[in-house]
Amino acid sequence: MAREDSSQFAPSWFVAFETGNNQGREQRLRAFVRLWVAFMRARVFIALVLLALQIFMVVTGTGGPDWLLLLAAVHLTATLVVLYAWRPVEQGTPIQLQWVLTIGVDAVVFALLQFFQTGSINYTPLFALPVLLASILGPLLLALATAACVTLFLLTEVFLSAPLFSDLATAQFLQAGLASTGFFLVAVLANQLAIRLAKEEAMASSSQAAARTQAQVNELVIESLSVGVLVVDPHGVVRNANPAAQIMLMGEAYPQAAKLLLSARPSWSHLSDLVSETFVLGQALETETTIDNEDRPSQRLHARTRLTSRGGRSTGLCVLFLEDLREVEARVRTEKLASMGRMSAAVAHEIRNPLSAITQANALLDEEVKDASQKRLIHMIEQNAQRLSRIVDDILNVARAQPVRGDGSTPSMALDPLVRQITMDWLRQNPAKGVLGVHLHAPQAHVEFDPEHLRRVLVNLLDNALRHASGKPSSIRVVTQPNGSEHSRLSIWSDGQPLEASVMRHLFEPFFSSESRSSGLGLYICRELCERYGAQIAYQRVRLDQLEGNEFFVSMPNGHAGPQPVQQNLAYPGGESRPFSTRFSPTLGDPPLAPS
Repeated sequence: MAREDSSQFAPSWFVAFETGNNQGREQRLRAFVRLWVAFMRARVFIALVLLALQIFMVVTGTGGPDWLLLLAAVHLTATLVVLYAWRPVEQGTPIQLQWVLTIGVDAVVFALLQFFQTGSINYTPLFALPVLLASILGPLLLALATAACVTLFLLTEVFLSAPLFSDLATAQFLQAGLASTGFFLVAVLANQLAIRLAKEEAMASSSQAAARTQAQVNELVIESLSVGVLVVDPHGVVRNANPAAQIMLMGEAYPQAAKLLLSARPSWSHLSDLVSETFVLGQALETETTIDNEDRPSQRLHARTRLTSRGGRSTGLCVLFLEDLREVEARVRTEKLASMGRMSAAVAHEIRNPLSAITQANALLDEEVKDASQKRLIHMIEQNAQRLSRIVDDILNVARAQPVRGDGSTPSMALDPLVRQITMDWLRQNPAKGVLGVHLHAPQAHVEFDPEHLRRVLVNLLDNALRHASGKPSSIRVVTQPNGSEHSRLSIWSDGQPLEASVMRHLFEPFFSSESRSSGLGLYICRELCERYGAQIAYQRVRLDQLEGNEFFVSMPNGHAGPQPVQQNLAYPGGESRPFSTRFSPTLGDPPLAPS
């Protein structure tokens, strides 16, 4: 009931915005202030005209009493005070003194001018101003009350100025009645029109806010897309481009403020021809193209165009979509991963049965054979069967989601000796003499990581570094060091070229590679193995000895010191066995690792 009682005092524009939120309340306030200022300025203008008219009448001696000039001056002063010194009455509140000093003052001034004028000037039309002011800025009740007061004044004026039953009185009463009826009609119609306009303004404001919000959402979505989006006009001028398209065209050197021409570079000529053909044919086109960059590797792109239209007619803009074919191929390969995982798990299960039979038969054969050379062959069969069994287990473990292992079930291994042994084995199998530098700075670190799995991680990263390094001395560095009190850090650095942004986004995804001959599984396997033991693998571009390079690092949680040391003897070709040197340089500038 309180809401219904207060609504009868609410202005018409307030009713239209009544159900809005805080934003709607601000819109109501702005609309009200705008209308209020307009009406107050109209009052000032009318007051100036009335003052000028009274001055003219006093000078010519054709008007009423001289005090009407003073009345017009006071009226002008009152309108200026209300315009510049008063604030509009608060929305939805009952009628206050401000309404009396605006509508009431106008009605009284116009009434005195009408009653005491002596010439043929008729001030009755001026009463439309307070009626309109009450109708638009106030509630309907105030508008009807204002029209009623004006009607009473007009009828009273006729009653006092002419004999009651004369023909003149009849005509004046008829004229006053018609004018009063018009004022009532103006009050009702103006009030209803104000409500309708206020509702339309509310709908327009709401639609504009929704459109603005949607435009911001669209902009954020387009900026986050990995697909390049270019807006091109018929002249080949790029009006707008999202960050993905900017990187595809010019990398980080894309000028943000300038507009580009697709025909400005020869490597973009295919794109320019595609856009031009789209405008000529008036239909969407698509093709595959290659952008040859001077300072970056070439990019194979899938380009497709769409013409903007409104009501079935072209508006003269073409939207060009660019998609890196490597990412498309990576998604296709990733989609195959699930099916390949299920297939590999099934194959691994099938391998287990004959592998078990081979292992058992080899054990039985070992009991029967006495010759030393045959014993060595049986031992080789046993070692390779165990290795194959571990590979089968790894395939099954990768195919299944693995929880993080940090329960102490994996024995802790000394990090530095294990890294020594792995790098020595890798050096004997790769032509990297003088290229690899090993720097071990974590002599007390013990990590919970299976030695064979750590070997696979380190060998994969070393093979990857060897493919991209320059081949200069110490162009590949292996460094171990403490990483806080609870972790140890193993990093592999090489002086290769920086990776592209599109490659970095998919660096550890399966089957994604920047080389056509690579399977794209190396870094993915490294990540899977690291996550299995609670370790984290990452990439960064760092400077080492004033040289920029790529670094892959693994942060591994520390464990307790294990009871079994790492084997310190390595088998060399020819069957001889020699211990390798345990002297490693504490600085990065010392000679690379080599057998002693």
